[in-house]
Amino acid sequence: MKIGILCYPTYGGSGIVATELGMSLANKGYEVHFISSALPARLDITNPNIFFHKVNVQTYPLFQYQPYDIALSSMIYRVVNLYKLDLLHAHYAIPYAYAAFTAKQMLKEEGKDIPLVTTLHGTDITLVGQHPSYKHAVEFSINQSDTVTSVSESLKADTLKFFNIRKEIQVITNFIDNTEFKEDDCCQRKQFANDDEKILIHVSNLRPVKRVEDVLQIFKNVNSRVNSKLIIIGEGPDMEKINGFMEENPDLIGKIRLLGKVNDLYRILQLSDVFLLPSEQESFGLAALEAMAASTPVISSNAGGIPEVNIQGETGYLAEIGNVEAMSNYTIKLLSNEKLLAKMKHNAKEQALKFDLKNILPHYEKMYEETLKHFKE
Repeated sequence: MKIGILCYPTYGGSGIVATELGMSLANKGYEVHFISSALPARLDITNPNIFFHKVNVQTYPLFQYQPYDIALSSMIYRVVNLYKLDLLHAHYAIPYAYAAFTAKQMLKEEGKDIPLVTTLHGTDITLVGQHPSYKHAVEFSINQSDTVTSVSESLKADTLKFFNIRKEIQVITNFIDNTEFKEDDCCQRKQFANDDEKILIHVSNLRPVKRVEDVLQIFKNVNSRVNSKLIIIGEGPDMEKINGFMEENPDLIGKIRLLGKVNDLYRILQLSDVFLLPSEQESFGLAALEAMAASTPVISSNAGGIPEVNIQGETGYLAEIGNVEAMSNYTIKLLSNEKLLAKMKHNAKEQALKFDLKNILPHYEKMYEETLKHFKE
């Protein structure tokens, strides 16, 4: 089977999942073509079954905003024609499903057609898709897809709530490859904390929706009771809030490590005691799942699909969005009880194994086969 994958090239959850999915399919012998504005961050282009097609947008002074959607549609059309693709898989309704529909219309003019699978990842539904400028285009793109999947039950419910969807939505959850999360002694805990300190960690793109101010306040509360360090991994617009917090709390400057973007995330996750995820919105909670794969329990909000991943009292604790006091108390409780902490570290890893790639990939393969079968009928 020849599959075209349309995705964002960044480190965001949808781009990571699309890339890992494509590489796994390529390893099984599928021919996979990535179509994006840049080489996806984690893509192994040396795999002989993987092809990358860059969408180039010609700059014209006439346009205030360059027409990326048109260039994307044209590239999809060209790749399908040149490589005789069997199926397109769009990760995000806009611009990918929308552009793919336009490409399909161009192909139909030549007597050709190709099935389109659209996977909904989150902000295309919960944020961007609800804006009046995009809502109808998102709804149209979903309904024009041949198969629609969602990464969580929560996101499926939100989609059906906010849009008039005529298509059945299958839930195929996000996943991780647990073989990448192996014990590694190269990165020593003493590089980040003393023997008598616990390590809290937060990983995100530091956007307002991630509520980094809550992360900082939770840490401040916890450190007043349990000697701790905080590691923050990621870059984004709320970095200034972190800097402002440290200016207001100079006694905590030596307690907070800002690492920016890192390549070997797992080597640091496995040294951590608690992962903080107080997000306002999370369609699935891939960051939490990665932490669990490193045997790190999670203290989180109950936003979106997080409760489908982080199980209350088993793999960590959940609280209402913005309830910093509850999350602080849960963290203190966990870090103050070594037996409980050890149990939750074990439970976190067991939970991560349920979402292993080898368990989820067959669902995608089956979905592709059924899509092709129904498309040809």
